Amino acid sequence: MVTIRQNERNAIIKALQAGVSPRIGLQHIQVGRKEEILAILKDIDNISKNGSAARFIIGPYGSGKSFFLNLCRMLALEKDLVVLQTDITIDKRLHGSNSQARMLYATLMQNMAIKTKPNGGALASIVERWISDIDFNDKQLGKSQDEIIRHIRQELTPLQAYVNGFDFTIAISRYYEGFYKEDDILMASAIRWLSGEYSNKTDAKDDLGVKNIISDQNIYDYLKLWAKFVQMAGYKGLIICLDEMGVLSHRLNNSIARNSNYEIILQIYNESEQGVSEGIGFFFAGFDKFIYDTKRGLISYGAFESRLKKSKFIDEGLKDFSGPVIELQKFTFDENLELLRKIRHVYALGDNTKYLISDDGIAQYQKYCSEQLGSEFFLTPRDIIIGYVKILSILEQNPEVELNKLIKLSDLQVSKDPDLEDISEEELEKPSDNELKHFSLNKQT
Repeated sequence: MVTIRQNERNAIIKALQAGVSPRIGLQHIQVGRKEEILAILKDIDNISKNGSAARFIIGPYGSGKSFFLNLCRMLALEKDLVVLQTDITIDKRLHGSNSQARMLYATLMQNMAIKTKPNGGALASIVERWISDIDFNDKQLGKSQDEIIRHIRQELTPLQAYVNGFDFTIAISRYYEGFYKEDDILMASAIRWLSGEYSNKTDAKDDLGVKNIISDQNIYDYLKLWAKFVQMAGYKGLIICLDEMGVLSHRLNNSIARNSNYEIILQIYNESEQGVSEGIGFFFAGFDKFIYDTKRGLISYGAFESRLKKSKFIDEGLKDFSGPVIELQKFTFDENLELLRKIRHVYALGDNTKYLISDDGIAQYQKYCSEQLGSEFFLTPRDIIIGYVKILSILEQNPEVELNKLIKLSDLQVSKDPDLEDISEEELEKPSDNELKHFSLNKQT
């Protein structure tokens, strides 16, 4: 095992204490999932070769979906792709009538990540990289400013063949105008437009000369434009990671709104399967009912029923990644043990002389968890980890305390998703307030 950097150690431990997936240092605590990772790497390779992918990563709450999605993100960044990532919420979703889709797009733009900026905020860097490379090379060749402007426009021409591509190219061109004129306001306006932050067409036209803005009706078109542009800027492709997809199925109570979101997902899936989209991939993560709930899940939307039908091989305990769904399987007893050992290693900054708990101690804790949780033990490593990290923290502060005492004081409970698992049938049947407030009765003529 390798030495752990202090910032990685702190980030990992802090995240695990909170019961959430860390964003960095994932390789230090990755356990199992080898076939699943290979499937994702195959998707990433396909996207890098101007192909596309649409994956659904599902499993019960606490089974490691968010961790796996963050792992996908890390692998994509290492392969020099651009990654957009966020959680779906009621106010940020793929389709909406009151800026919900635009807010999703804007958040994705804020979180735009590249290998050298893995925590997001890379949008302006990508645009400037493309522009400055052309500007520098052309100036080295002795070209005039007017020639460079024409060259920029010529390079952008292929984007105009895409839906909404014309306004996209205008925004990039205006950014370059601000770049060579040293007009920070113009550059900021261009980035604001590209980020989906304009809500008014008039303001956007006054500032940049564009006719349209990024809105609820066109965010997928602009994500495809970004996929093409990042390739032009020297990156291998674009991956969009969307977590908490179960919000659509089990929090979005208006069936029309829910199906409108499913229609966008279907379009994404179909264009990927048919080879229409290029250099772009979508990884959707959610609990299993997001797909398999026959009343509210994706398979309730007719066109998805056959496409996402559960493989009989999976029902027999076999793995099958030939379809679009990766169903995360529960950890084995040995995988849980390996995970606890890796967390111990991280806690000690990779120094095995500073381990706070022995192998026998880990086995003792795992045995206690198995006895307390019963059949639930294998379903959710999340709860076991939270208790384990707490024990390590107490041992670090109180080295004289007996491990056996701490283990017996552990309060192990199988946690449930606070957003999805405790919804009553009555609540599921209620129309969403977000949808009702835009409802009106129109007089028929």
